[in-house]
Amino acid sequence: MRSPTLADSFEPWFTGIRWTVFPFLRAWFEWRFERLDRIPASGPVLIACNHASYLDPLVNAYAVVRAKRRPRFLAKDDLFRAFAIRWAMRGTGQIPVARGTGDRSPLRNAEAALRANQVVVVYPEGTVTRRSDGLPMEGKTGTVRLALAAGVPILPLVSWGSAPVWQKSGPGSLRPRRPIWVRVGEPLDVTGRGVSIEDHAGVRALTDELMAVLTADVEALRGSYPSIWASR
Repeated sequence: MRSPTLADSFEPWFTGIRWTVFPFLRAWFEWRFERLDRIPASGPVLIACNHASYLDPLVNAYAVVRAKRRPRFLAKDDLFRAFAIRWAMRGTGQIPVARGTGDRSPLRNAEAALRANQVVVVYPEGTVTRRSDGLPMEGKTGTVRLALAAGVPILPLVSWGSAPVWQKSGPGSLRPRRPIWVRVGEPLDVTGRGVSIEDHAGVRALTDELMAVLTADVEALRGSYPSIWASR
């Protein structure tokens, strides 16, 4: 089966966001993308991201679109009921997750998307980090279980600079030309490691390994990020 790309089937909501929201993001922020070529041009791709801001889904979607792929996010089901964005969430084919219910359908739907050669984007933490330094928290095991079920590696994609823009509480900052940096890391292949989905200890260990990779990549971005923007 050929992988779906931006040139494939017309999706009005996705097309609308691509030609309205993304041009605004491109013009408002100062972007730096590193190794977008690591996002394969075809085939299934499972992307794991850090989560420092509510702006991150747009940041990560923009990166995937620049790589000429179409992202499907696992997103909390509250967003599919929110008046302002529920139609966009459904219209762009995002995957709802009912957190804390034990519902396995999101992983089955994400696995089906991967088997259809789509790009699935996951936030292993399940929410915006609560760490004061902005680094990732402990990850939930769903990302690794999805990778094992679908037989695909996990591609780390991290970003830095979005946190001051949009948080759960406190004033946000929309200062123009804020640097937002994005980096795609080395694929982490959790298959062939002798771990099954039912091996809870093994899955937990692989999840901790994934979060260590994400944290190291975030720290590398943070270490070279312009200090003048740290307090703006």
